Amino acid sequence: MPETMKNAVLELHAELNLEPFWMPFTANRQFKANPRLLVAAQGMHYTSHDGRQILDGTAGLWCVNAGHCRPAIVEAIQQQVAQLDYAPAFQMGHPKAFELADQLIQLTPPGLDHVFFANSGSEAVDTALKIAIAYHRVRGQGSRQRLIGRERGYHGVGFGGISVGGISSNRKYFGSLVPGVDHLPHTHNLEHNAFSRGLPRWGSHLAEELERIVALHDASTIAAVIVEPVAGSTGVLIPPVGYLEKLRAICDKYGILLIFDEVITGFGRLGSPFAANYFGVVPDLICCAKGLTNGTIPMGAVIVKQEIYNTFMDSAESPIELFHGYTYSGHPVASAAGLATLKLYQQEGLFERAARLAPLWEAAIHSLKGLPHVIDVRNLGLVGAVELEGIPGRPTARAFEAFLRCYERGVLIRTTGDIIALSPPLIIEETHIEHLIATLRQVLQELA
Repeated sequence: MPETMKNAVLELHAELNLEPFWMPFTANRQFKANPRLLVAAQGMHYTSHDGRQILDGTAGLWCVNAGHCRPAIVEAIQQQVAQLDYAPAFQMGHPKAFELADQLIQLTPPGLDHVFFANSGSEAVDTALKIAIAYHRVRGQGSRQRLIGRERGYHGVGFGGISVGGISSNRKYFGSLVPGVDHLPHTHNLEHNAFSRGLPRWGSHLAEELERIVALHDASTIAAVIVEPVAGSTGVLIPPVGYLEKLRAICDKYGILLIFDEVITGFGRLGSPFAANYFGVVPDLICCAKGLTNGTIPMGAVIVKQEIYNTFMDSAESPIELFHGYTYSGHPVASAAGLATLKLYQQEGLFERAARLAPLWEAAIHSLKGLPHVIDVRNLGLVGAVELEGIPGRPTARAFEAFLRCYERGVLIRTTGDIIALSPPLIIEETHIEHLIATLRQVLQELA
């Protein structure tokens, strides 16, 4: 950053009133006492308010898969907002929303071929849950209203999402939540699977817990099961070999819809368009967001099977087949960003690039095994986690200290509990991986 610009930014920071902004998922008092401000970004790096280059080891929040400030996406947004800033999606339309939907279904497994647009992963999840319950009703099975999530699952922050989600701190403050929800056990087990490379071998039998839940509630009451193929925000929990296949088979057996929350795994994170492609397991609905627009404009989507869409079209009680939607569904500027993003992924072969880099990434992250306090390392595609032994009586403190020290050294990581999560942009180079892991190694060696 030029010195004159750096001085201007520092002056702006000095004048900022930080207090009015109630920051999300943030220790507000701690942050505002010593703020970490990002003022620019390009490619693999952020620029901090004090002019330092910060290597992005997390693709923002799992979303900037193609790297920051890519000209093709920026130009598409600029052109669109100058041509058509907004168009209503209720009883009206604009071309780019239809173009984007058509491009999206080219990436999904066959049969997933209709798209309902939202504005975030949270909205996509709540939309999918509503579609699932309404689908059973319009086909004459209105008793199917129960939803099944999973312990340690994260499905956004809407009431539907936190109800099926399984992270206690996201749930405990907000009352009784949506009724009629049950949870599968999570699959994370350090005794059996610590330091697994790729899919752990132990744990597929945990999918059979769905049989117990069906026996408890009866299949005629269950609308859908929702899981993250790879649980992200809870600390990168990799599914055991055969686990997702078993969930699919049990859902088929009892006529239960299977929803994949691919807000994180979508758009190349595993080296394929979606985790559904990677695992060869086809859900009935896919929720996506984040990488859909490379994080530049908020947008989410639910991709549904033909049968679900046709059921609404053929069985609706009124001309409007589904009474649901958002003011900004398929927003013109977001649609332009999505189209440019998908084109960039294809032109640069970023999904394939992630697949090629995955073995190198695996070797690099597992090189941290044996460092002080490291009790597990796990990976899949271009995502990884380093789990640390917690400090007694001070949960999360050790990992957060690692986060602060990495930032001081010019590397951005993410922590959840005592887990360090890594998910770099798909444009990452070998030298970036080396720098990221070397910095993290140095920090872990220093931690008390």
